[in-house]
Amino acid sequence: MTMTELSVYRPFDSGLIKTIPMQSASDVDTAIANAHALFLDRQAWLPAHQRIEILEKTISIMSDQVEALTLLAAEEGGKPYIDSKVEVLRAINGVKLAIEHIAQIKGEQIPMGQTAASVNRLAFTIREPIGVVSSISAFNHPLNLIVHQVIPAIAVGCPVLIKPAMTTPLSCLRLVEILHEAGLPKGWCQALVTDNDAASQLVSDARINFLSFIGSANVGWMLRSQLAPGTRCALEHGGAAPVIVDNSANLDEVVPSLAKGGFYHAGQVCVSVQRVYAQQGFCRELAVRIAEAGDQMKVGDPLDPSTEVGPLILPREVDRVEEWVNEAVAAGAELISGGKRLSDSCYAPTVLLNPPDDVRVSQNEIFGPVICVYSYVDKADAIRRANDLPFAFQASVFTNNLEDALSLTQQLNATAVMVNDHTAFRVDWMPFGGRDASGIGLGGIQYSMHEMTRDKMLVFKSPSL
Repeated sequence: MTMTELSVYRPFDSGLIKTIPMQSASDVDTAIANAHALFLDRQAWLPAHQRIEILEKTISIMSDQVEALTLLAAEEGGKPYIDSKVEVLRAINGVKLAIEHIAQIKGEQIPMGQTAASVNRLAFTIREPIGVVSSISAFNHPLNLIVHQVIPAIAVGCPVLIKPAMTTPLSCLRLVEILHEAGLPKGWCQALVTDNDAASQLVSDARINFLSFIGSANVGWMLRSQLAPGTRCALEHGGAAPVIVDNSANLDEVVPSLAKGGFYHAGQVCVSVQRVYAQQGFCRELAVRIAEAGDQMKVGDPLDPSTEVGPLILPREVDRVEEWVNEAVAAGAELISGGKRLSDSCYAPTVLLNPPDDVRVSQNEIFGPVICVYSYVDKADAIRRANDLPFAFQASVFTNNLEDALSLTQQLNATAVMVNDHTAFRVDWMPFGGRDASGIGLGGIQYSMHEMTRDKMLVFKSPSL
């Protein structure tokens, strides 16, 4: 039986927020058809100045509703209020970045006349919108992820279909409403709250020109295999972010950075600090100090402005994290702190010392408030272990030795390496994405805009050239 309504619950206490209608497979087909027809009708394309006006109005509306957007994101996603407010402000800045980069959608001149066969010609490229963009999003940043998957498409002139996570659809629906209030014709951005079976057409339909997916690696690579010929994609998966700390680092600076990077949003971040490799002489001290920092964090209701660590998105995720931690402890990991559920939805910030390399907390993305600290003697061994997983996203190095910083950043397999900062650092104008099993393509507002356009070359032949 196909669901016709979706009930959206608070992760913290399972209270009902709202019940919303769901779209059927037929609705999805109609949405794709409408978007495709818009793209085929070049007379219907929105000129750059109109897109700019719409996005400027979007910023104005969002800026007037920061508090409401913050409460909505915190309530449905479980990220603490203070961090949800930062997310909303980042989302607004993301729209600003898109406006700034509309003027950078441009081609280049291609030299001619360098051979006898190419004389009397003028050639240059232009960049055009790629076509219909299909975006499938994740729960952990319910507003900002939608901005990153929708706003670049609108900025470059692509019709976009957006499927939010089933657990956090409300921020997405509100952003789409705001875009329409700002003057965007409805066919240019359509939100589809639908089950996975109905959503499969958003991946496999030949009328889709670009797929933007944020989610698990297993799902992402499976979806990529279902793309129609010619459909391009950007896949953003998770990682198991490694950190290398050497004996020149200042632990007073390292500890709060790693605690924030690992326990922020209860570890439900694709670049969350997970595997910390520390030199043997101070490894235990570092683990204990991170544990103490985690113990001081307030865990609880995300709507409470004093909360620092909120719930996991679903109770079954608490079950999974608990199972993984128990497995590691049974296999020989030392439990320094945490290691227990605080409720059906919250798990204590946890630090494990030297879990075996073959248990799940060492092998897979935890996506929970758990930091693993490992000792090393030889820095080359730390690098090997850091690079030993198929994931490669963001990493970090803590050192005050310039030579070590240069060497380690070169040797770590990652798309970005932070020096003296945690792995979860991000600003919205930087390139962001994984390599290897962690994904393909780059996010970041202007990088997504580039991927959602394609080159067309124009060659003019004239005797006067």
